[in-house]
Amino acid sequence: MSGDEEANVIDEKKQEEKVVAEIAASSIRSGLAELELKTSQVLQRLENVRTEPPASNETSDTTQQQLSTLLEGDRKPPSEILRSLEILIAYSESEDDPEFPLPALDDVSHLALISHSIIAYMSHLDRQHLLRVTGHIAGDTTRWLCSLFRFIDGATSYHTDNADATLRTVRLAIVSRCPGYLEGGIPALANPCFYISENTTPMRLQYACRQLGIPLEAIRLIPSTSSQGTMDLNLLQKQVQADLNANRTPLLVIADVGSSVCGYVDILTRMKDICKANNIWLHATGHGLASLVCTQGPGSISSVVDSIVLNLGFWLGVPSLPIALLHRQMQNSALTAFESDPIVSKRLNSLALWTSLQALGRETIAEKIHVAFQTCSILHEISSKCEGIRVVSRAPGGQAGINLIDIVNKPLDVNVLFETATSVVVFQFDGSLNPTSAKDQQDLNSTSSSSDAKGASYNKTVEKLTNASYYDRLNSWLGQIIQRDCPNFDFEIIEHGVHGTCIRYCPLELGLGEQPPSAENLENFAQSLESHVDILRATIRHKATFIRLVEKSDVLRIVNLPDWAGMGGVRFVPEGWESLLTDQAKTELNKLNADLVEALKSTDNAFSLGEGTDGLICVRFGMVTHDTDVEELLDLVVSVGKSVQENSRVLDTMSEIVKKGIEAATADLQRESDEKLWQEGILRHVPVVGRMVNWWSPPIKESGIKGRSLNLTQGVVESTENIYKYHMQMTGAPNQLPANKSPPTPMVQTPVGAPTAPPNFATPTSANHSRTVSQSSGASSSAPELVAVTPAAALSATATATTNN
Repeated sequence: MSGDEEANVIDEKKQEEKVVAEIAASSIRSGLAELELKTSQVLQRLENVRTEPPASNETSDTTQQQLSTLLEGDRKPPSEILRSLEILIAYSESEDDPEFPLPALDDVSHLALISHSIIAYMSHLDRQHLLRVTGHIAGDTTRWLCSLFRFIDGATSYHTDNADATLRTVRLAIVSRCPGYLEGGIPALANPCFYISENTTPMRLQYACRQLGIPLEAIRLIPSTSSQGTMDLNLLQKQVQADLNANRTPLLVIADVGSSVCGYVDILTRMKDICKANNIWLHATGHGLASLVCTQGPGSISSVVDSIVLNLGFWLGVPSLPIALLHRQMQNSALTAFESDPIVSKRLNSLALWTSLQALGRETIAEKIHVAFQTCSILHEISSKCEGIRVVSRAPGGQAGINLIDIVNKPLDVNVLFETATSVVVFQFDGSLNPTSAKDQQDLNSTSSSSDAKGASYNKTVEKLTNASYYDRLNSWLGQIIQRDCPNFDFEIIEHGVHGTCIRYCPLELGLGEQPPSAENLENFAQSLESHVDILRATIRHKATFIRLVEKSDVLRIVNLPDWAGMGGVRFVPEGWESLLTDQAKTELNKLNADLVEALKSTDNAFSLGEGTDGLICVRFGMVTHDTDVEELLDLVVSVGKSVQENSRVLDTMSEIVKKGIEAATADLQRESDEKLWQEGILRHVPVVGRMVNWWSPPIKESGIKGRSLNLTQGVVESTENIYKYHMQMTGAPNQLPANKSPPTPMVQTPVGAPTAPPNFATPTSANHSRTVSQSSGASSSAPELVAVTPAAALSATATATTNN
């Protein structure tokens, strides 16, 4: 073979190898297109899944069985598997769940979710080809993030949560300070120390310590200043010096830039000086870092801190975006020393950011974040101007009151920027009143005139200092009402360590499908807040009067209600009841107050049934307005309570009459039985002989013993011959008798002795009497009310009388 032929053969082989090594672009396009189509169809179906609770128990059991079946031997088609997934998502046992469990997706969110499917698909590319693709995607994303957030010449890593990002930061700080750690491990560290503000949660740093085998005592919580809530840098400097003197290694300082509950911002420039002097890694985290996107002037954040964390998924409301960690460049070995596969584990995850950032664009991203900070500023202004509301979080603009729009084009000053951009608003109702306002002054004058006439001041309010738990309940009520009336705001009820229950709003913590509120939403919030705070102010103003009047009452007692945010609770207690501690007396008191609440509800919905800490029922008073007359309400409770008590006494009297009626009926039946025995002779009652006597001399047809009935109208026990002779046991109507004829008076009528004294509610006459006897209409009834004698004491006598009749 000649040299030319050999050269041709070699070229053909190389060409074949090249064709085999390359992947056809058409195949890639068709594969991605098919994957996108199927993923889009699945996402669209899940968006349209409605929550439909089972119509019956049988349906519920069937659904549960479908959701919990074991893995079958036969394979299932994909359509059936997806249908099972839809059933799992749609199934709900609560009626409070939303109609659609999954929110709708916009174009950017849809693209971000599809990117996760493409990531799994791309991981099967050839290794060299995958390295080239991920290098291009990660490089673009890093450049865009560094440009957006003013971090010059930075490197990036991508994480699933903040705890993982903190772990990465700790590792970078260790490698930066102790290069021998990569080879020597923990022995190369000389007692590391980490510093964090007490306002920031240490959970993420604790997670990093546990992962690295570092004791938790290495974490130093630095107290905050009382005025600004930021880390006390003088104490930080002292702590660092003390650790150095103890042969420890200060490694990391975490700066708070709006990550705490109240959005405090540490002074980064002073922190930078302390960290640079002691070779400490300075890391910044928080929502305030998002304001870097809004700036256009020269300057960079990388000249101040060593690393920052960017939570773009929250800030932009795009689901499943990874958390980006921007940090200063280090050696390649340090960047990849803690990764099992640096291509797939970290860099490939940037695809979702790569697609989302392009879909949004720089202007849209800056506008979204600027609107969020502007919303916080407006919300802070609305809350601070509302009488009775105290804003716990810091004010936008710091002490100078600068607006964000005034500094976006100026050279970057991180301290001024982060103080100006407020990412969190936290407020609470503390009851502070300003009598200079016209409305308040009018209320004060009206209450003063009424109080002067009654000899007491109504202007006294319930102070928060001595009633902190009550104000916590008021703020909890306010937070729930605002959440109901303002669904466009994601308000959160929190527990502050110093101020107690507060209401928090952060527009940079957006969920899937959430958007910042509009101007109309802000106006509705202002109206709702003002109206409900006005109710709270009226409630605490009237509560002092309420307590004073109840303490003066003879029959009302204050009831402690730990979980009630209304004006309070009272219990109607008849005089002398406190001297009784029996269970029966408590049962009677509960019934009396329950009947009282039912009677009050018919007049005003402000009353409700409550239960005190002692387990006894009480009357609860809800929220009130400024024009509410507390004394009139309490007088209503007393008057209705006495009326209910009188009705209770009537029932006690009626039960006493029934009891004495039973005794009279029993005595009558016994007496009549004895008389019949003597009249008819003893022989008629002797077995066998009595039959002969009755055959020889039959007894009189109507000589049997008559039964007895209790006439409540006349208060007598009478014989029952009218019941059986004239069939009056159901109606007793005279029209059933012959014309121009009235029923004769029963032959036997025994008066029932009334109780010597009316029974008191607190001292019931009988432990076994029942309150099921209802009072008749008295004189308006056309026939007497008949109450059968059914107690066991007279049951046998009644049965005997009926048999004889």
